[in-house]
Amino acid sequence: MMRYIALAALLATSAQAADYLPPPGNAWATHTPAQEGFDATKLQAAIDFAVARETKLTSDLDGVIDQRDQRVTIPLQFAGPYGDPIGPLTVHAPANGIIIRHGYIVAEWGDTRKVDMAHSATKTFLSSTAGVAFDKHMIRDVNDRVLDYVHPTPDFELPHNQPITWDEMLRQTSGWIGTMWGKPWWADRPGAHPWTELAKGPPPVGKEWKYSDVRVNALALALTYLWKRPLPDVLKQYVMDPIGASDTWHWENYSNAWVTIDGTRMPVPPGGGHWGGGMFISARDLARMGLLGLNNGKWGDKQVLSKRWVKMARTPTPQEPIYGYMNWFLNTDHKMYPAAREDCVTFLGNGDNVVFIDYQHDMVAVVRWIDDKQKAEFVRLLEASLN
Repeated sequence: MMRYIALAALLATSAQAADYLPPPGNAWATHTPAQEGFDATKLQAAIDFAVARETKLTSDLDGVIDQRDQRVTIPLQFAGPYGDPIGPLTVHAPANGIIIRHGYIVAEWGDTRKVDMAHSATKTFLSSTAGVAFDKHMIRDVNDRVLDYVHPTPDFELPHNQPITWDEMLRQTSGWIGTMWGKPWWADRPGAHPWTELAKGPPPVGKEWKYSDVRVNALALALTYLWKRPLPDVLKQYVMDPIGASDTWHWENYSNAWVTIDGTRMPVPPGGGHWGGGMFISARDLARMGLLGLNNGKWGDKQVLSKRWVKMARTPTPQEPIYGYMNWFLNTDHKMYPAAREDCVTFLGNGDNVVFIDYQHDMVAVVRWIDDKQKAEFVRLLEASLN
């Protein structure tokens, strides 16, 4: 309990950015590292480290697409129809990234305008559509049952699934069971054998945390029914246009992920690239999303996501304290980044796609295609570069 009280105190005192926010388009003001309090040599060392540790995607990664040569590498437990990609894939760019302080670009490397798959960083955009629904009172209380609002498929009506709340789906503690777009709940990250999860039986609702793209995609379906319009359109209107994002990003659905609501056929995008698809976006647009998080949901004079929503997104999940709402990864107990303050946040996707938010130093760092095991050392070097 004391851990959560201490973290809450940090959240309450987080720095408010920013001196500057970029206008729409590419006219983003830059400052030198020295102007923003960096040791230029040390900052370059952090960047060189990120470039040298570019990820090498292999079959060791759970069901991940190796996009560099467009091979599909599926571990044994994902063999067969449950491992097959059903969404679009692209070859990713070499390592790239951008450092922002007080809103200004301090450093860039690689092609930060290249539109790449963001993998599970997509989840942050998905949860933002829930945040807008909450702020518009379309979701009155996150502890309400999903079935109090929508009835997307018969799987949602199963007795096991009926008590599931919006909060539980957002925190990945729902224990939802069923099949989404041909992928059953037990086949996603099942362990040593595909039937492991099935043999255990339905997980208790709200009691266990599990990172499950099937359940994330069930949330995406529920939100599509709630909005009665495609989620990419919702995101564009209420989030991406207000923060001045480019028109190059696109949120791709699976080939079979379509529904008809009130006579209108529409796509349902996934919350990641686990089977292809998801958010395709540039590092620069990811940096804008990071600035929105840094400013506690505010962009200039407009509160894009309410402070109340951002506070909930940054509140640790009891079953997994480094996780808030998807995909707000927290630094609770300094577990993710020992060298950074506990209140920092990361929007994280496989590959890795990292959007690191440092409230203490009014800083955002986007690092794309860095080896997962190296991101903590990059953050240490980045923090050490600040005078």
